[in-house]
Amino acid sequence: MKTAAGEEEGALMRRSVKGLLFGGWEEKAAAAATIRDFAKADAGRRRALAELGVVPPLVFMIVEAAEDGRRRLALEALLELANGSFTNRVLMVEAGLLTNLPKLMKTTSKQELALLLLSISSLAKTHFPVDLRPIVSLLLSILTATNPPAGDDALLACTAALHNLSLKLDNTKSIVSSGTVHVLVKLCINSRTAEEALAALGNIVLSEVGKKAIEDEPIVPEVFVEILERSEEPKCQELAAYLLMVLARRSPARRQRMLEAGIVPVLLELVLLGSSIARQRALRMIQWFKEERQIWGDGRVLDEDEGEMKQCRRAVRRMVRESLDKNMDCMLKRGNESSSSFMKAIGVSSSSKSLPY
Repeated sequence: MKTAAGEEEGALMRRSVKGLLFGGWEEKAAAAATIRDFAKADAGRRRALAELGVVPPLVFMIVEAAEDGRRRLALEALLELANGSFTNRVLMVEAGLLTNLPKLMKTTSKQELALLLLSISSLAKTHFPVDLRPIVSLLLSILTATNPPAGDDALLACTAALHNLSLKLDNTKSIVSSGTVHVLVKLCINSRTAEEALAALGNIVLSEVGKKAIEDEPIVPEVFVEILERSEEPKCQELAAYLLMVLARRSPARRQRMLEAGIVPVLLELVLLGSSIARQRALRMIQWFKEERQIWGDGRVLDEDEGEMKQCRRAVRRMVRESLDKNMDCMLKRGNESSSSFMKAIGVSSSSKSLPY
């Protein structure tokens, strides 16, 4: 019985491949649906289908099909074939998937296309050469569309794909030149896409060109300070704290802007309530701000000719500053004492492990 069933399945698979290669559009659509269902089953079937040569005609189908319904079936089949298979993803690139992406700008199958690009983007983490430009261009067109796809799945897939592409430092220049940083910073506002967007920015900021692009964004650093207050999103807090650390380091002007954005009380709260990783990053920044305040305090001398009102204002500011310094000292001491007991037990996710702070 098993042999008969296997022979029947093999015959159906071969008929589907034949229909995909030589049939009309209706037959191709039916064959793509059958191949999709076979590919869902297991890795062995995905490998066998690829060996039968289904990848190039499916790529041809998503580019040339006149109806989006047929294109969607081909995309779904490719998506299943790409699942867990480096070889099949490479075959798709070699079949011209990326070079033909500009022809898919107007497709209505945005969600399926975004998921396929997410799968293909994982190749950027390998030594296989991938042309980023068509991928990034299509991802940005989906993310910035006037009428974005319904639901968040396509947006999440596109943001995660950009994160994958950012993992290789050599890709940063191409990513920055395409205007991706502006889109990623805006995606940080959306709690659904914030984590992947922040993780991508955390990779981009490691290069000078990437750091400069992030610094030049009008809502930076304010948007990252706001994310520090999202206690329900601890991973986002960790990533935002990391970005703020990199931006603040060796930049008094940037630290001054962070102070104006109200970062100090947010950091103090993070020291008390944040995760162990966020706590360590907040402590380091608090120490920077504390040292900077001490320098300012030592360098300010009241002019004897200043009016009484101005002296009064300065005295009040000095009292507030001294009180804040005492609070900072208290928080630093408490944070260092509490965090030291956690250091050996810190559980860090894969993206946090890659961060130098």
